[in-house]
Amino acid sequence: MKYQLVIESQAKKDIQSLDSIAQKRIAKKIKFFLDQTDPLSFAKKLVDSSGGDYRFRVDNYRLIFDVDSDKIKLHRVQHRKDVYKK
Repeated sequence: MKYQLVIESQAKKDIQSLDSIAQKRIAKKIKFFLDQTDPLSFAKKLVDSSGGDYRFRVDNYRLIFDVDSDKIKLHRVQHRKDVYKK
């Protein structure tokens, strides 16, 4: 099943605030995940789903997202030390 990526405004701001090397790594990894037949096999289900239900790991960054039928809705992209803080 092919998923379509929907990047929410906060995630866009998060990505734009990163340096260009991190942005390129994240873009490359997102493309890799979306090209797979089951991208959720690379995701981890989160216990506290207040920010999102799943996360992808890209180096020291975490991509928090939800899945809605055939869409992956990217909510946040943050460093691992900050992403789970309330």
